[in-house]
Amino acid sequence: MTTRPEQTARYSTVAMWFHWTIAVLVIANLTIGIFHDAIGFMSAHKAIGLTVLALTAGRVAWRITHRPPPLPARTPGWERGLAHATHWTLYLLMIAMPVTGWLMVSGTATRRPLTWFGLFDLPYLPVGEAAGGFGHDAHGLLGWLMLALVVLHIAAALRHRLILRDGILGRMAPALDR
Repeated sequence: MTTRPEQTARYSTVAMWFHWTIAVLVIANLTIGIFHDAIGFMSAHKAIGLTVLALTAGRVAWRITHRPPPLPARTPGWERGLAHATHWTLYLLMIAMPVTGWLMVSGTATRRPLTWFGLFDLPYLPVGEAAGGFGHDAHGLLGWLMLALVVLHIAAALRHRLILRDGILGRMAPALDR
């Protein structure tokens, strides 16, 4: 069903900035994580992960203090539920992924400096090898879940833009017509 886009409320500029900055960093880090044996960049991967963690804390604080625009009234209940579940799971993963990565590197016997883009070092978490092993296993599993949800999120955005043409994507995309 193709509908004419209606004017829908848009996210704030700050919310859009958080969304797109974190999105680019998450996609870059998923790529580095999946192909780390071939491309390396693990120091950057760790720094990007910690950046995502910090930005997500800011994003959650912004979200709590600034209500997002409501979905259009015509949005089916199942779609609302799936959108909310996906968004909150993505928020959870944007916290859990860096934390499990930090656990993993903190619990290894051979510690390399944990540096933020070479500008300053960060402390390791006070954990043992068992927690590091848990972090390793959880980080890998959560990474695949994150990848699946990112693909789902992008597919849903493209569905709204290209098939439904309902203006939903324009709520978060500053350069698109609504």
